Amino acid sequence: MAKRAGVSVSTVSNVINGRHAKMGARTLRKVQEAIDELNYTPSAVARQLKSGQIKMLGLVVPSVANPFWGTASQLIEKAALKRGYQVLICNTERDPELEANYFSSLYASSIRGIILGSSPVSFDHLSEHAKNGMIIGAFDRATQGANDIVSCSVSVDQTLGARLATRHLIGLGHKRIGFISGPIGTSSRTARVEGMRSELEKAGLTPDPDLIWVASNATGFGDSHAAELGRTGIRELLTLDEPPTAVFTVNDMYAIGICSGARELGFRVPADLSVVGFDDILMAKVMEPPLTTIRQPVEQMAELMVQKLIDTLEGVEGDGDAHVVLRPELMVRSSTAAPRN
Repeated sequence: MAKRAGVSVSTVSNVINGRHAKMGARTLRKVQEAIDELNYTPSAVARQLKSGQIKMLGLVVPSVANPFWGTASQLIEKAALKRGYQVLICNTERDPELEANYFSSLYASSIRGIILGSSPVSFDHLSEHAKNGMIIGAFDRATQGANDIVSCSVSVDQTLGARLATRHLIGLGHKRIGFISGPIGTSSRTARVEGMRSELEKAGLTPDPDLIWVASNATGFGDSHAAELGRTGIRELLTLDEPPTAVFTVNDMYAIGICSGARELGFRVPADLSVVGFDDILMAKVMEPPLTTIRQPVEQMAELMVQKLIDTLEGVEGDGDAHVVLRPELMVRSSTAAPRN
């Protein structure tokens, strides 16, 4: 381009970057004509890489096959675009080694801000990345003291959500309440099963370990085939000598599978079995019967997460605490009812 315009490379660079206030009109016109003739478009990525500040965020999630994470990813991307950032999404099935590898790859690509949505029990596998200057935001997971690794976080009170679900079922008269989940190796799942147990004990009910079904041979944590695991789990629980009259499960996709598996065995929801999910995905409202579930305010969570992460990246002093825990909401629909006599 410099050759076409008959000027130096530095002159072309000054024009492209808007530094032409003291440039002669003839020189400016020659460079602009060369730009038009060559149909040149400046590379924003190249500029950002040169400056070391690329306007892109990494988003590490278990699997967008779960509609909760698909929706969360879309909302996070939408919020980031408003701030001038793009988002690169990575699916990891909650594998710590794969997460660490993605963090290394994103760092090598000059991406410094990453949102982690896998709810690990520990953030230790990311400690070196934090020391190297990566800004990590935890989505749907409280940091629980790991603030030296995680700069900001947005989550709901997972334990409270489980207690609300269990309290609802107890209030309807259920005493044999089951729990179905994939491997309980995440912070959120641990909190949900513990919240259920705590609420049962508060009501004077002894949690029955036979009613706690956890997938033992699931790939990863079962995020990609949650509905099928829910179907398998309920078929086992409903063939017990004393089956549950209600089930609380780790997320809505499991609940959808539970309803399907119960129907296959001739059980009606909610006449024979009440079901409560967690997340309030779109399908929860339109399935038959509509699902009683614990709602996570995912749109608010996405907005807050992006705001806090980008503010931290850009050195902006944000409003309020960097770590936010929101209150979940019980959405009562038609999948729960009083147990049969």
